[in-house]
Amino acid sequence: MKQVVQSFKTGEMEVKEVPLPQLQSKYVLVENATSLISAGTEKGTVKVAKASLIEKARQRPDLVKQVIQNMKKEGIRATFDKVKSKLDSPKALGYSTAGIVKASLDSNNLFKTGDRVACAGQDLASHAEVVSVPQNLVAKIPDNVTFEEAAFTTVGAIALQGVRQSEPKLGENICVIGLGLIGQITCQLLRASGANVFGVDLSDKLVELASKHSADVANNRNNSNLLVNCLAFTNGHGFDKIIITAATPSNDPIELSAEIARKKGSVIMVGAVGMNIPRDPHFYRKELDLKMSCSYGPGRYDTSYEELGQDYPIAYVRWTEQRNMEAFLNAISKKQVNLKPLITHQFTIDNALAAYEMVINPEAEFNLGVLLEYPERAEKFETPKEQKKIISDPKNPNVSFIGAGSFAQSYLIPNIKSAGGTLQAVTTGRGINAEHVASKFGFVKFESDPTTIFKDENCNTIFIATRHNTHANYAIDALSEGKNVFVEKPLALNTEELEKVSNVYSNSGKLLMVGFNRRFSRAAQEVNKLFNSYDGPLAFNFRVNAGALPPDHWAINDEIGGGRIIGEVCHFIDLMQYFSNSLVKSVYAQSLPGTSEVNTNADNVIITLTFKNGSVGNITYLANGDKALPKEHLEVFGGGNSAIINDFNRVSLYKNGSLKKVKTSGKGHKEEVMAFLKAISDGTDSPISFDSIYSTTLTTFKVIDSMATGLPQHL
Repeated sequence: MKQVVQSFKTGEMEVKEVPLPQLQSKYVLVENATSLISAGTEKGTVKVAKASLIEKARQRPDLVKQVIQNMKKEGIRATFDKVKSKLDSPKALGYSTAGIVKASLDSNNLFKTGDRVACAGQDLASHAEVVSVPQNLVAKIPDNVTFEEAAFTTVGAIALQGVRQSEPKLGENICVIGLGLIGQITCQLLRASGANVFGVDLSDKLVELASKHSADVANNRNNSNLLVNCLAFTNGHGFDKIIITAATPSNDPIELSAEIARKKGSVIMVGAVGMNIPRDPHFYRKELDLKMSCSYGPGRYDTSYEELGQDYPIAYVRWTEQRNMEAFLNAISKKQVNLKPLITHQFTIDNALAAYEMVINPEAEFNLGVLLEYPERAEKFETPKEQKKIISDPKNPNVSFIGAGSFAQSYLIPNIKSAGGTLQAVTTGRGINAEHVASKFGFVKFESDPTTIFKDENCNTIFIATRHNTHANYAIDALSEGKNVFVEKPLALNTEELEKVSNVYSNSGKLLMVGFNRRFSRAAQEVNKLFNSYDGPLAFNFRVNAGALPPDHWAINDEIGGGRIIGEVCHFIDLMQYFSNSLVKSVYAQSLPGTSEVNTNADNVIITLTFKNGSVGNITYLANGDKALPKEHLEVFGGGNSAIINDFNRVSLYKNGSLKKVKTSGKGHKEEVMAFLKAISDGTDSPISFDSIYSTTLTTFKVIDSMATGLPQHL
């Protein structure tokens, strides 16, 4: 299929042939008929990508801060590789489309093949011939609404949410500052609600358009009589509400709002503008309210709603993202909104670059609502042909990847070739990523459907680097097809999944490896050499300054990531099993009470492990510490010797009254890949025994059980 793609590194854009997106549970596969280029929003996105690296950093100081923090924890090289991978990744453009359902796995059984629907979502409802969109970001199109009109639905929902935040009442005087696409639609929705609408913008063209089709009155911001006209429009009282839909770093919209509002009035922020709120004279003396409007409405940025399809009860959250989309489509159907005057240009997908060139060129002709059309083409559902001939060597691992995000691109894929493997095929949830990764690393081919990789006779090894909730099922499918499997941690999210994997593995005769990389690091090898001649029990003290994750991070969502105990603490359990050469016997865990959304019970926990050979380990896993403290600190005691690993870059070895210090680097990612592929080539066992993998995974479940019950748990 064809898709508009931009390189975030260079800013270059192209229309590429890429695989179809994957249809997963609670998603809807839609063949696009029309998509909207939002001149305001997408112009900003494209310009950031085209900016220099320094300019990108200036515009996104939040990301620069993340890079600096990562550098302190993982070092310059690892951070550089991550940043390079992010910059190299292609970016999908577009977020508002309309088309026909080709297939649906929505949990409500609402969408059927052939349904006409509107879709929303950045990186989801993209400018592509086919898109895969979560069920809560899809809405059916009324019969009398065209695809061209329905393509405005996302932008319309944004405008509608701003209107809802203003709580307009019949006869109120409301000003809209910023008459771009969202501003024009906002004006029309306000008039439909019975408000008297006054529009303001810097563009004479937009002012003229609003005067004809959207607002009761519209003025240019530079009109010398603007304030006088505002007073006349409101009978000298000032506006009841002001909705700011402009996009500018200037503070002028907020200052103008304060000046033209009546006492006790409200200012609603929809657009991205300067927000240096002037206390005096107007905000303070008028006691103005300031409200924020969040995108399409309730559900935005909530993983449970947007990705997992969990709707909010209508009795408690009347207007969600999806219900705003439906309401806007209904307003079009009832002729309460007229979008046709807002459509200035239409292009086919093949001419998308010309459309964007016009949108971002300040010297171009006036444009506002720019639509992309998708002509009928049978080839859109064909998988792109292989890029080169298949190379098959039975002595070498022929490796395929399911999932190839920044982690896989930084720590796994680059090490395959150096370990003697061949990169066979790659599949990702979004086709543009699969094509990009295949081209970047030299995979023989790229796919859109993981089942084709399982069936590929030229592939004997599969790496699974997807989100955690898919690991067990993909591992089972791969093992069942006779493939060796490397699965990033965790192996499973619950006991039922673990037992299924265990049963399939025991009958497969293939190797199964989980990405417990720390045992392969040089730091771990130095410590292991110190204790490998000692057969007695060891004592461990492992402090992990994990830091808090955002409350909406997928890794701490129970359904997707399984939480931090299952997803990360497994590393430290595995390392203790490696050093002690013993499996866990019992576990007892206590947690600090959750103090906020970002500091939950599972974020701050102390775990005591006993091992079958008598070793004892303590893991103090915390998210409530300072980021400047190194993340991982391990102390090991036994046989008269002691060792300390400090963040895997320094090791202190104590033996016979003397201290030996060793500088190390890396957490073993390269070494684990090489060890796994060597085992395949040599026909030996997996570098980590399945008994150890099983014990580590089961222990994480027991940690959670112990936290819940307050009792020790036995394996």
